[in-house]
Amino acid sequence: MPAVPSDPAASATPVDPATPVEWTVPTGADDLGSGQVVRRSTDPATTARLRLDLSYDGTGYHGWAAQPGHPTVEGELERALAQIARVPLRVTVAGRTDSGVHARGQVCHLDVPRSILATLPGRSDRRPEEALVTRLAGVLPRDIVVHAAREVPLEFDARFGALWRRYRYRLSDGPATHDPLRRDVLRHRRPLDVEAMNRASRTLLGEHDFLSFCRPREGATTIRTLRELSWERPGEGRADEGLIVATVIADAFCHHMVRSLVGAMIGVGEGRRGIDWPAGVLAARTRDAATRDGTGSAPICPPQGLTLDHVAYPPDEELAARAAIARARRG
Repeated sequence: MPAVPSDPAASATPVDPATPVEWTVPTGADDLGSGQVVRRSTDPATTARLRLDLSYDGTGYHGWAAQPGHPTVEGELERALAQIARVPLRVTVAGRTDSGVHARGQVCHLDVPRSILATLPGRSDRRPEEALVTRLAGVLPRDIVVHAAREVPLEFDARFGALWRRYRYRLSDGPATHDPLRRDVLRHRRPLDVEAMNRASRTLLGEHDFLSFCRPREGATTIRTLRELSWERPGEGRADEGLIVATVIADAFCHHMVRSLVGAMIGVGEGRRGIDWPAGVLAARTRDAATRDGTGSAPICPPQGLTLDHVAYPPDEELAARAAIARARRG
């Protein structure tokens, strides 16, 4: 989140369907820098909004958001889309993940002129969306996979239309479960008390100002509704057997919120902090660092154990209303 924000909730400014957007259509086969300017219409007959569902290993990337001189997931995806469509296309994401954070259920949307969409299948009889997924697989790096593309109403907004986001954080707290092939698990040097972490986590559920658990963005609220913060150690035969897995669900996340929630609970799990300490951090509403015996902002755990697992959306007929509510609350 959260960024579920980077926690993932923050993202690039979404495209408003009421605002025309310019595309530059290349005049030559190898030209992406000049050509005819096309203005998008809000008429669905001329503009298609596509939803992309994707996953990625964030190990080699400086997060989601494009940054000059650094590899990012957004940068690679938009480069691949431009290569296929021969038009620069901008994506809006459900949540901008931090450097090193992974995703299994990331969602983004983009707007494409139907005249360009119709060219994607070439001479095949595939639907344009199917052709886009196949062609993206041929040009994206192996650690980024677009699983599906489908047309959605112009009211769909990957960021503001989401009802909730689910993250999972995985830790290995002993040599028996350290797996050198898992790049989505944090190796932890001390054993953790899962029950104590669950007891402390329950005190944070509900709507609160999570300033102590976020890096705030100027002008934006840090109030979020935390639906779930739970911990388990899956048993024999289950996925993630022997690991410690946190499940974190909220309507949205501020930057670093998930990693700070996990960081606070690790102190409890190690026995260095009491069960009520995270609640004290929440009540402090501060960005000042904590002292040895006092409260302050929550510590941030490393990114590699964090994965954006799922983003949920309302039915199509409720998309516009949901996006309006989210913009009002978070703006």
